[in-house]
Amino acid sequence: MADEINLPNAVLVDGARIPFQRSGTAYNDMMAYDLGRIAIEGLLARSGINGSQLDRVIMGTVIQDVNTSNVARESALGAGVPNSVPAHTVTQACISSNQAITSAMELIRSGQAEIVLAGGTETMSDIPIRLRKNMRQKLLEARKYKSPGDWLKFFKGLSFSDFLPEIPSISEFSTGETMGESCDRMAARFGISREAQDEYALRSHQLAAKATKEGLLDGELLPAPVPPKFDPVTHDNTFREDTSMEKLEKLRPAFIKPHGTITAGNSSSFTDGASASLIMNEQTALDLGLKPKAYLRNYTYVAQDPEDELLLGPAYATPTVLDSMNMKLSDIDVFEFHEAFAGQILTVLKALNSDKFARENLDRDGKVGEIPMDKFNLWGGSLSLGHPFGATGTRIVTTAANRLIQEDGNLALVAACAAGGQGHAIILERYPG
Repeated sequence: MADEINLPNAVLVDGARIPFQRSGTAYNDMMAYDLGRIAIEGLLARSGINGSQLDRVIMGTVIQDVNTSNVARESALGAGVPNSVPAHTVTQACISSNQAITSAMELIRSGQAEIVLAGGTETMSDIPIRLRKNMRQKLLEARKYKSPGDWLKFFKGLSFSDFLPEIPSISEFSTGETMGESCDRMAARFGISREAQDEYALRSHQLAAKATKEGLLDGELLPAPVPPKFDPVTHDNTFREDTSMEKLEKLRPAFIKPHGTITAGNSSSFTDGASASLIMNEQTALDLGLKPKAYLRNYTYVAQDPEDELLLGPAYATPTVLDSMNMKLSDIDVFEFHEAFAGQILTVLKALNSDKFARENLDRDGKVGEIPMDKFNLWGGSLSLGHPFGATGTRIVTTAANRLIQEDGNLALVAACAAGGQGHAIILERYPG
């Protein structure tokens, strides 16, 4: 722990997010910059912290808009944070805002900062679609044209296909395989059935609906005014309260056809959203009269083969972070894992509870253990609440801290997989009192 080696304790004082929305709905006409700006502005207003008190702003994002390539800086300025506060953007696929949070922790532990705003923002409603390479090169070359005659050679060497747009593919650059295809193969290898995946997806949607009805998510939600009428969006529109096993069973495989088990119903959906958190030096928070929600303790990042173990990050990160604190799964009261796919979650849970996986992959004598489902993602997860790539990490850390308080727990474990075969885990300890 940080205090055992005389480093300042990093604490989560507060975290929040704008309601997550399915892409193409409420935030359809807004930029990731807008979503990040609203999240930053809302959290600062709620906490009473002035933007001038921030030492740094760090935000995660995955699909970058060239107009706002450092979206953390642009969102911070748009939210009224003074231009003297540095801001930078990090990208690490689905764990981008986890990286923002742990970067904030290190700034605080090293004494370089006292207050850091860390979060993430993402829009899938307006992804960058570009011209093909031959056309791009022609246009760059055209900047040197000086006479009308020069333009006569513009079309030389271009084919009809060069005029078609190039839509980005959500696939691994190193393997060419989509995450859904990889998850389909992994689920088959670990023996995860279609029925089990649909049952888990149903659970996620039902828990998100229940948590919303009971107001359990209200503490992490910020109203998001949407132009032109600026009517505030107040709740997620991502979960399917009316879904059922019958409806899920009717869906066809989305990736490996016709025999795959991954469908739109047991996968996280394309989502727009933003999140923000205030990470502080413990003493600074107390001096400001603020009560932290949780200590941010040990964390880890891991990486595996993106071809065969793309989504297994949490199965490697979980034992690593537990060992770093001499803990076992039984010490953890709250588990919050990112749900990319139901098949991914069930595979990770099965791997953690497997002696064979422990011996062959973790160099351990026995399995890590079984995670009790009555402690696992009880307020829904990415399958139901949505997954704006750059913003999810801060959501699950915030939810974990809020659950510790709501459920009177002491320790929480957050874990997530990410593209590139990477993963992350962090342990939170509830702040006393």
